[in-house]
Amino acid sequence: MVRSVPPRWLLGLVLLTCLPETAPAAAPAKRPNIVVIFSDDHAYQAISAYGDPRKLLDTPNIDRLATGGVRFDRCLVPNSICGPSRATLLTGKYSHANGFYNNTNSTFDGSQPTFPKLLRTAGYQTAVVGKWHLVSDPTGFDHWHILPGQGQYYNPPMIRDGQKVRHDGYTTDLITDFSLEWLKARDKSRPFLLMCQHKAPHREWEPAPRHLGHDKDRTYPEPDTLFDDYTGRGVAEKTQDMTIAKTMTPKDLKLTPPPALSPEQRKPWDAYYDPRNKAFQAAKLGGKDLVRWKYNRYMHDYLGCVKAVDEGVGRMLDYLDREGLAETTIVVYASDQGFYLGEHGWFDKRWIFEESIRTPLLVRWPGVAKAGAVAGDLVSLLDLAPTFLEAAGLPVPADVHGKSLAPVLTGRTPADWRKSFYYHYYEYPGPHSVRRHYGVVTDRYKLVHFYGPGVDYWELFDRKTDPRELTSVYEKPEYAAARKELTAELARLRTDLKVPDPDPPETITGPKKGPAKP
Repeated sequence: MVRSVPPRWLLGLVLLTCLPETAPAAAPAKRPNIVVIFSDDHAYQAISAYGDPRKLLDTPNIDRLATGGVRFDRCLVPNSICGPSRATLLTGKYSHANGFYNNTNSTFDGSQPTFPKLLRTAGYQTAVVGKWHLVSDPTGFDHWHILPGQGQYYNPPMIRDGQKVRHDGYTTDLITDFSLEWLKARDKSRPFLLMCQHKAPHREWEPAPRHLGHDKDRTYPEPDTLFDDYTGRGVAEKTQDMTIAKTMTPKDLKLTPPPALSPEQRKPWDAYYDPRNKAFQAAKLGGKDLVRWKYNRYMHDYLGCVKAVDEGVGRMLDYLDREGLAETTIVVYASDQGFYLGEHGWFDKRWIFEESIRTPLLVRWPGVAKAGAVAGDLVSLLDLAPTFLEAAGLPVPADVHGKSLAPVLTGRTPADWRKSFYYHYYEYPGPHSVRRHYGVVTDRYKLVHFYGPGVDYWELFDRKTDPRELTSVYEKPEYAAARKELTAELARLRTDLKVPDPDPPETITGPKKGPAKP
């Protein structure tokens, strides 16, 4: 079954309030082109359009999408980890429905429906370039040119339409180059979908040579939770392994160089890092001073990677402008999830907490999206697939969990738009030792259940009184009514979404002793 699409829905959205009732019907609008620029681990805090008070970095090109389109401030992911988010983007479904639960042992089933497949069947040209990270080969694309696995920042091996190739250069620049090459060679008589998917700024945050020293040895403002001791929360928060203080490796911190550097690339690398590393070693830092040094090194490297992504976005937007395509092309910028930039002393993601579950989303759609608008509605990566399908005038499969963003983009959010959101993280045991958990998110609250071997407890956070999510109020009597309401809503969501209970065996990442029980 499919959900029916209203005829000429796009025309209706755009002209609903500006045409007289007697205006003659117009022909359906031309199907828009679609460009999805999808980065990896790009925190909204590191996009200047989001206004982080630390003012970490200017991103003038990504900000062009905020100026010309809509900035979403509560775009949430259903499972905050790379592969599952990519599977959600393609399918519009939660992990338990698309079958990709974790990065450890999941493989994407490429035979299932995806929005690129449906667009291709309807006449769109389709291509994906860059990071894929779904194990199986891409399906639904006329052209694919992808990094194997996580990929590397310098001189990357890639796979182009099934053939192994190797390229010289910086990976972020190459992904933009190959994306533009495909656009230039496309059939100009047909609409297109291009998914330009960057590795950056994923760990180990290796900047391009031109961006080494981009911050002129800036001392970055610290998040006020950099030295969080996790008081007020449970064993999951206290036993994770993702702190700047303890988890970062010499490779993360550039105390050892990446092995893939060419001799020409190694020269500027050594010229920048060697003297600073020698000064660090001579200082013999410890305690909080050592954490501060690591934090500032992390910020230099991570933000340097973002600079190259921003430049790539600028090249893409400039091409669309030059070719007269900007007015007929939907451009989306998003990341697979949020990321910690020192908040709570952390890097990485995985949690239901804000810096992790919330990803940047900027949508420019001329004639539909209100330029310069800011939306606070609860939206999700789940919503992109149905948005693209409706934009192309195609029916949306009935089992898709997301909703089209088209009405939200016009500033007319439907009265029945979601007021709550379900989240579920599965990858434990696994990297960073974040416990399995699921929960419900509303505008104000988060109710979360941590479960698994030796762990079974609940937490409740009131973001109105505790925006940094530092203290669970689950046991406080004054929150009894909220707790009851949220518990019922969580149960409803799990039922409506048909979440398996217990977790199916394919979610198990450690020794398989049977299903994990929520």
